[in-house]
Amino acid sequence: MSSFSPDTMLVLTLSIPLTAALGITLLGRYPNIREGVTLAASVLLLYLVASLYDATQSGVGVGVELPELLPGLRVAFSIEPLGMLFSLVGSFLWVVTSVYSIGYMRAHDEQHQTRFYTCFAIAIAAVMGVAFADNLFTLFIFYEVLTLSTYPLVTHAGTDEARQGGRVYLGLLLSTSILFFLLAIIGTWSITGTLDFRQGGIFDPGISSLTAGALLVLFVFGIGKAALMPFHRWLPAAMVAPTPVSALLHAVAVVKAGVFTVLKVCVYTFGLDLLGRLTATQILLYVAAATVLLASLVALRQDNLKARLAYSTISQLSYVTIGALLATSVGVTGSAMHIAMHAFGKITLFFCAGAFIVAAHKTEVSQMRGLGRQMPLTMIAFFIGSLSIIGLPPAGGTWSKWYLLLGALRADQLVLVAALMVSTLLNIAYLLPIPIRGFFPGNDRQQATGIKEAPLPVLIALSVTAAGCLVLFFYPQPLYEIALAIAQSPGGG
Repeated sequence: MSSFSPDTMLVLTLSIPLTAALGITLLGRYPNIREGVTLAASVLLLYLVASLYDATQSGVGVGVELPELLPGLRVAFSIEPLGMLFSLVGSFLWVVTSVYSIGYMRAHDEQHQTRFYTCFAIAIAAVMGVAFADNLFTLFIFYEVLTLSTYPLVTHAGTDEARQGGRVYLGLLLSTSILFFLLAIIGTWSITGTLDFRQGGIFDPGISSLTAGALLVLFVFGIGKAALMPFHRWLPAAMVAPTPVSALLHAVAVVKAGVFTVLKVCVYTFGLDLLGRLTATQILLYVAAATVLLASLVALRQDNLKARLAYSTISQLSYVTIGALLATSVGVTGSAMHIAMHAFGKITLFFCAGAFIVAAHKTEVSQMRGLGRQMPLTMIAFFIGSLSIIGLPPAGGTWSKWYLLLGALRADQLVLVAALMVSTLLNIAYLLPIPIRGFFPGNDRQQATGIKEAPLPVLIALSVTAAGCLVLFFYPQPLYEIALAIAQSPGGG
């Protein structure tokens, strides 16, 4: 593999998940081989992405361009720090989620497992396409492929509730894309004559603030996967999906593609200098702050654990949006770091939620009193994931929240500082009572007795991601350096 050129390896990052999807479909009658293909492809993809990271660290330029589809519209791929960060997170978590899915899907005796693994692989290919897109046109294509490939996963159960959740999911994401995102792309093309991502942005410094502000609003609301209110309903609706799909949506692919796109557009389409001058930026900052607080308040009221985690995600995504819109290098650093930190924290929480379902058949927060005695490893992992989401040591989320707060302070955005602090208190209120009551049930006589953890693949996966939360606290330097490289692009403030 090392004999391949970096350009070839870039093509392979897209090809391997697609080839795996074909292999999984053809081998559907042989579950062990089918899942072996899934695992092998995920490990191979991680190796390729890590090799590309090494190549780019050595200063090698990597880029692939396909023939133009239409004059001026080309599908092209290249590697820059933000895309590298997203691809590293996505490829690593595909490996872990594959291990988890095997344990969960078999233990739960889920139907249509071949379709599940096939769509999962296609979604990962779309993630790689989004991560390495060299222009808005390419990004938009793979952004939509991601939406379409995850729809069968959301409706996997085949129930009326699942189909209704799928309709909300597909309807909101496609409508925001077509009505806002696509319109913003066309507007950008007509004004600048290009859709390429460039350090410092592509707009002329003399562009009308009104025009640029309108485009920014269209972009931010059009990227529906970022789940900014009021276009967030698709995310709770998608919770009807199996837990591995929830993990994919919240940590590996969908929502991360959303906030990644917001950050990429802010840094490489607008440039932080222009972004910082726009009135629209300030308005959107307040919308994001409102989303942070309102979603946290709604999460506090949810008894269903997956629903609580879904609203937590809506809140946490807006942290990334805030960091991008602060238009400062510190804010962008915090925003980029939070993509990875939230991914590890939230996937751990969803893995634990699935483990509770498989091993104890518990879905509601109110049912989990004393569950830590029955599932101590799972509940410890849940506690670690909660610390990361809250932003408390010794979990990785501490660092991203630190830089986001620092960015808000340096920008004199005291309202945002207050919103982030209040949100952190709300994070504590809706997350920490779960492990506390799990381990210390009080006088409740219905507490579980005996150890009964989830199947081993499930346990391994959630242990790995929980350990990742701790590693990112004690060894954040590689992630910080990538995030810093994003923020230090020309025009990075």
